[in-house]
Amino acid sequence: MLKDKVRKDPGAAKKRRYQLVEMSDGTLRVRSGWAYAYILPAMALLLLFTVYPLVMVLRTAFYQKYIYITNTGKGFGLSSFAWVLKDSTFWMACKNTAILLLIALPITLILALGIALLINSIKRLQGLFQTIYFLPYVTSTIAIGMAFLWLFHSDYGYINYFLQLFGISPQKWLTDPNLMIVTLSIFSVWNGLAFKILLFLAGLQKINKQVYQAARIDGSSPTKTLFRITLPLLSPTIWMVILVSVIYVARTFNEVYAMFVSYSGGAAGSGNAAITIMYYIYWMFYDQGKVNYAAAAAILFLIAVLLITVVQRVVSKKFVHYV
Repeated sequence: MLKDKVRKDPGAAKKRRYQLVEMSDGTLRVRSGWAYAYILPAMALLLLFTVYPLVMVLRTAFYQKYIYITNTGKGFGLSSFAWVLKDSTFWMACKNTAILLLIALPITLILALGIALLINSIKRLQGLFQTIYFLPYVTSTIAIGMAFLWLFHSDYGYINYFLQLFGISPQKWLTDPNLMIVTLSIFSVWNGLAFKILLFLAGLQKINKQVYQAARIDGSSPTKTLFRITLPLLSPTIWMVILVSVIYVARTFNEVYAMFVSYSGGAAGSGNAAITIMYYIYWMFYDQGKVNYAAAAAILFLIAVLLITVVQRVVSKKFVHYV
């Protein structure tokens, strides 16, 4: 091994142009200059497709007026941010996104964890159930949205058909502003289950089985085992799923486009009642042609996501148990 050769011959590092670094725990790590050459292509792509667009968005957000065709702007200041913060549609998008985060997301996490625990507890056909629950994840969100569109259609949807069987009048799931966010939440819960179930299953299968055997010997009940062993040991996975899910839900776009835009013919439902932050940015850019306002909204969205991530990072130090 390379490290053993360096230990026996300290001059080998100089001959081979690598550096031997002693870590704080006493282990040795080889540091080679070639490593920087290997990551240069990835860094170039990161700069080209992430950093450069972010800089351009930031620049555009501070223009008071932006002309998309000529890629030129006039004035420089905070007027675009002020306009967005006064826009009632922006706050409607914030409200809908908050509803998805505070209601739809917890329901999805609880259902996904429960299903993962059930699948992990069976031995036969476990692979079959994993495949079945994985199928929605590899299916196009637009295709799933079209299926939900037929389910919740106000005139000939299956949901209203079953409601009528029980004497309940048909509901306008896709046009009533009070029901549209409910429909979007149901779609968001169903669409987010598959990936979270797989992540929870992966975390559950990493837990040492001997821990459960020791708990049974000590007479621990299933409830105590769940709350005192499974959930604490699964907390890193739970926290990672929460972090990924918050970012994913905050970026909700395809669900809105598939169900409400295709149904209403342009807007995010009646009066944009189902609009989210991501769709607001898209709508402001492509439909309204207000590029500087769209850029300002994108920067505000980025700041909000960063703040949520920082809060989660701080809270995780208290509640996450790494073993």
